[in-house]
Amino acid sequence: MDDIEKKHVAAKSKASKKLNVVNPYDQSHIGSVPTVTWNQIDKYLATSHQLFKDCHQWLPAFERVSILKKAAVLISQRADELAFLIANEGGKPLMDARVEVTRAIDGVELCAKEISNLTGSQIPMDLTQAGAGRIAFTTKEPIGVVVAVSAFNHPLNLIVHQVAPAIAAGCPVLVKPARDTPLSCKAFVDILHEAGLPPQWCRFIACDIPTSEKMITDARVGFFSFIGSAKVGWMLRSKLAPGTRCALEHGGVAPVIVEDSADIEAMIPSLLKGSFYHSGQVCVSVQRIFAPRSKAKAIAQLLADGAARLIVGNAIDEFTECGPLIRPKEVDRVADWVDEAVAAGASLLTGGKRLGDSTYAPTVLLDPPVDAKVSTMEIFGPVVCVYGYDDIDQAIAQANSLEYAFQASVFTKNLDVAMKAIRELEATAVMVNDHTAFRVDWMPFAGRKQSGYNTGGIAYTMHDMSQDKMAVIKM
Repeated sequence: MDDIEKKHVAAKSKASKKLNVVNPYDQSHIGSVPTVTWNQIDKYLATSHQLFKDCHQWLPAFERVSILKKAAVLISQRADELAFLIANEGGKPLMDARVEVTRAIDGVELCAKEISNLTGSQIPMDLTQAGAGRIAFTTKEPIGVVVAVSAFNHPLNLIVHQVAPAIAAGCPVLVKPARDTPLSCKAFVDILHEAGLPPQWCRFIACDIPTSEKMITDARVGFFSFIGSAKVGWMLRSKLAPGTRCALEHGGVAPVIVEDSADIEAMIPSLLKGSFYHSGQVCVSVQRIFAPRSKAKAIAQLLADGAARLIVGNAIDEFTECGPLIRPKEVDRVADWVDEAVAAGASLLTGGKRLGDSTYAPTVLLDPPVDAKVSTMEIFGPVVCVYGYDDIDQAIAQANSLEYAFQASVFTKNLDVAMKAIRELEATAVMVNDHTAFRVDWMPFAGRKQSGYNTGGIAYTMHDMSQDKMAVIKM
């Protein structure tokens, strides 16, 4: 083989490089997606930017509505296949993966409906003499090329929340999924194309981290949508090109206040779901429960009894309630944090052990130190902590003591206590008599402080990806 042939083979090998995907429970290979280099992404960005710059190429609203409606139908027709894919690549139990597919369908349909609300308004001009003799109105335009970078824990629905609003708002979009869970994202992008979206309006990107950062910080990007860790999100925001807008969704260390009048029996199932759904790998998962000191141990024990009954296993098994953590090294980290808390004085009521290379037992800790990692950092694992308090003001102060604030909740039958918690808890949403992980896809969803920037939720994201243009006409 001569030098030219060797270069050709090397180039072909590099061009055909693939990202392999495994089931996180047993690490078995389940698929792969092709990766792309910067040269290809540069071409995608050039095409996307040209589409945005030439308003004559924009997709009219009726076409966007039709594409999204067809996409929702296609997702519905493939619901079982997509649910299995979510469970297989992301480790979310099949019973919960089915719910995720239903939410994805609803989210796409909601985008189609919300297009009719992307409207401007009339601006009164004759409120002063200076404006008299003029009429003015605003219209909505797409903000530009959207680059979306997503997380692994809801591999279909997070993509829907980032990509479908961009399509609805009329923005070309490039989407990079988490490296652990690209298959669901690829399936959704393919569905959009099958539904009639020209491929140049939505590109699937699998690439390495340096290439991803180069794409995100490119000056042709109009809006950056990020779901992932605070460390990475804030770092990327600091590097964005001037003029690039963004939305960041990070995690929290979600607090729950249990007041003396709370219905304990009704509360426990809700807290179990909020704590151990997707093995705690949720940005608003219940992590810190503050209960009256006289009841804290009993509440913790009820949670421990329920947690001990949860079925842990491969997410693709029908009866699994808690699947694996996304990577074996995450099991190591969770184990280290729990061991640290127990060594420092926390009472271990259940769990506290690995069940295999990829699974960790649902764990309940009572009164870990307030400065332990399980008390101050997002554990993103199947661990919940219960703390006794003597005064509700003290509990609220402790709940508010961290630099993370996302969703919180309070359990009480006392309206005054409920209103006090709503008013005083640092959170963008406070649930009353429900767990912190509650969400519907049309509500605003956002973190405060280090937990995020700007607001998610279908309608809110669509409006973030749009911009106003005003016309002033002198008569």
